[in-house]
Amino acid sequence: MSWHLHWLEASGDLRPWRAAITAEVEVARKAVAAMLPVPPLEILVQRLPGAVIPETGTTGQTIRKSLFSLTVDPDNPNFERSVRDGDLHRTVAHEVHHCLRTAGPGSGWTLGEALVSEGLAGQFVNHLFGSPPAPWERAVTDEVLKANLPDNATLIGNGHDHRAWFFGLGGRYPRWLGDRLGYRIVGDWLAAQAAISGDTWVNVPAHDVIRAASGRTLSNL
Repeated sequence: MSWHLHWLEASGDLRPWRAAITAEVEVARKAVAAMLPVPPLEILVQRLPGAVIPETGTTGQTIRKSLFSLTVDPDNPNFERSVRDGDLHRTVAHEVHHCLRTAGPGSGWTLGEALVSEGLAGQFVNHLFGSPPAPWERAVTDEVLKANLPDNATLIGNGHDHRAWFFGLGGRYPRWLGDRLGYRIVGDWLAAQAAISGDTWVNVPAHDVIRAASGRTLSNL
């Protein structure tokens, strides 16, 4: 395997889950490799109670272009279901897309670039596996989106509050608003394309995606 798993177990034993996690990582690797060249990657697998998405018992975080973490909490009541229903391989594929985009055009610094980065990763996963939107990609209604649409200055300006837009911290925006909006924006872009190559999935400029949504989600909700 060109992806190397590193087991960080100071916070908890993962031996009962190693085989299942390794198998899920391989599912993701094969799916990605069917679309585009797969680079060597390092994956930190760690058990951290309380540091996961409560609804899944898992989470991922891209650290740099060749490294991401996969955090799990087997004590979470939703974790076993996440292993069974494919959440783990979808999480891995999502973070792999982030790594690939980091190695290419980068995730950027503006709100618009962050929305596109998250939306691309989510739509990429759904394209690979034919899976429905994740909970964070369907978290808010169109009415809520419409009430919280950013204007162009907010989209392109530096210094957005990422944790507020994507995690709802501070209470200004609903939890997962950014994930839902990014998924919708990228969906508009996809609807305008005849076909998408693996390279385009990773390297499309954020402004091209936002332009495709300018007459749809960003103005017509």
